[in-house]
Amino acid sequence: MSYTALYRKFRPDNFDDVKGQDHIVTTLTNQIKHNRIGHAYLFCGTRGTGKTTVAKILAKAVNCQHPVNGSPCGECEMCKAIQAGTSMNVIEIDAASNNGVDNIREIREEVAYRPTEGNYKVYIIDEVHMLSTGAFNALLKTLEEPPSYVIFILATTEAHKIPITILSRCQRYDFHRISIDTIAARLDELLKIEKVDAEEKAVRYVAKAGDGSMRDALSLLDQCIAFYLGQTLTYDKVLEVLGAVDTEVFSKLLRKVIQGDVTGAIRTLEDLIVGGRELGQFVGDFTWYMRNLLLVKTSENPEEAIDVSSENLKLLKEESEMVDVETLMRYIRIFSDLSSQIRYSTQKRVLVEIALIKLCRPAMETNLDSVLDRLRVLEQRMDERPVQQVFVQPGTGGMEGTAISGGGVPEDGQTRKPEKAAPEDLQKIVASWKVIVGQTSGIFKQMLQKAIPKYNGQTGEPVLYVEFQDFLGKSYVDNPEAEEELKNIILAQTGKSVELKMVVAKEHNHTNLAQITVDQALRENIHMDIVVEEDPDDTEE
Repeated sequence: MSYTALYRKFRPDNFDDVKGQDHIVTTLTNQIKHNRIGHAYLFCGTRGTGKTTVAKILAKAVNCQHPVNGSPCGECEMCKAIQAGTSMNVIEIDAASNNGVDNIREIREEVAYRPTEGNYKVYIIDEVHMLSTGAFNALLKTLEEPPSYVIFILATTEAHKIPITILSRCQRYDFHRISIDTIAARLDELLKIEKVDAEEKAVRYVAKAGDGSMRDALSLLDQCIAFYLGQTLTYDKVLEVLGAVDTEVFSKLLRKVIQGDVTGAIRTLEDLIVGGRELGQFVGDFTWYMRNLLLVKTSENPEEAIDVSSENLKLLKEESEMVDVETLMRYIRIFSDLSSQIRYSTQKRVLVEIALIKLCRPAMETNLDSVLDRLRVLEQRMDERPVQQVFVQPGTGGMEGTAISGGGVPEDGQTRKPEKAAPEDLQKIVASWKVIVGQTSGIFKQMLQKAIPKYNGQTGEPVLYVEFQDFLGKSYVDNPEAEEELKNIILAQTGKSVELKMVVAKEHNHTNLAQITVDQALRENIHMDIVVEEDPDDTEE
């Protein structure tokens, strides 16, 4: 006996087996139970959501001799005949290939004859939007006032193409995309019947790849089972069969892009191509991955906004902290444009490589979001390269000072006791202020980024005042833990201990505070004797 595809083998034959369309099933069963059956129905929705299946179940239910709660019994002669496709009461028409006026005229002639058995003649017209204008007009009168024993069920994926005159004569039912949970549960159920072992993660990925279509998901599952017949279906095997990419690869690629590592990003793409991954699907999946990152970063309840496991959600939250919203939106824009270009391109790889280079090199674009990304890259480089400071020993005439590069330990390896801070040292601290603030964390870091380091301009006392510009900084005033953290960072960065006071702007009584500028610090702390050598050629003249 020939093999039957899963989506055909397990097509529902009663309303109880229909998944994800409860709003439609409940309405139709109530109509049948209370004998309030309409004369024309329009089933709309994306592919694989159950339009034709529900139409056939409805055709059986209205002709069933012993219906059970509005659903066909499946045991009577009428149910068996309709199920086998031998009943003269149910006529299926493909409007894609029978879309002319003559085809509709045949229907108009046929409806004049009563059914030889059963209660109703049911016409199921699939892809009805493909009918010509003349065919629609020919159908109008019959659709409006058909004989009492005739029911029309029109099915379409593009309801907007149907004339309003037809729509107004039908009861419209919109079939929703089926949720990943519902599809995964159905796949699990069928795998047990087929006696196939599969990982939960693998089944869920197939359900997600179905994109709301039960039929698509079953076809993909059929493909995966056939490839690894007799073996346990694992997540990695599903990825290999479907040409998909693991989220770990997306994470690795995103990190390369954020770092501006063009070579690393291209090598990651090379690995995907060698592994046989389909570039069109990769572009779509990576765009979806970045979309999830954006939702995690901007949504108050990301658990409700995206449908991923708790493990993947944790990884997404970690990734989202590495990149800002504007940068993510730029990445998504570039890959969204790429997805429309790559479909008909013969050089898919080149287009993807160019897109990755654009992500890594925002200077290639002139959009506002790319300018913001360039600023992010510059700030990141400044944070990663702390200012090397030169401390000149008193009494030295030139360059005999000791160089300390942020650790507080001279190059000779001997640890010196920190000196008490003086106003000159406050200026050195300000010269490294951005680096110092970059070593703090959390809300404290955000407050310090807006804060202004100051000193008493009248007395010149060696006290560093940190003036918060936001009232939220009040929580750090007289906070010994925050004060100690900042002192330790300054000590490690400059080799100087400092007396520290944190205040909030417009709320303190220190009237003589003056701002310390970086330029002033550089002028006062770098002492070099500049020797101008004469050119020998000039002296000869």
